[in-house]
Amino acid sequence: MMENLFEKLASSPFRQKFKLSLQEKNYIQEKGIETIKKHAQDFVLKRLSPAFPKNDGKQTPMRGHPIFKAQHATACCCRSCLYKWYNIPQGRPLSDHEQTYIVDVLMEWIKRQL
Repeated sequence: MMENLFEKLASSPFRQKFKLSLQEKNYIQEKGIETIKKHAQDFVLKRLSPAFPKNDGKQTPMRGHPIFKAQHATACCCRSCLYKWYNIPQGRPLSDHEQTYIVDVLMEWIKRQL
């Protein structure tokens, strides 16, 4: 199932622009993959999970953390992208299952970049 998603993302010129820099790869190596996963869980919970996230559509910076880049690369950056790419309805909180899936997608992208 993830393979189909990554094939679809690969067909988007916008999504393909995002790549981890050497500095970001080093940051991940320094912190460890489990810490990066915890950051992803926190960002998804606080920035995407609410029914109406603050500044939706602009809540995910383009840089500043490898997870932010992963969110843009995988269309997990805002509720409208989650709806368009994953058919996750807007206007309601994300379920625990949806949050876990999004984190799994982000971490898969990170692993593929490393």
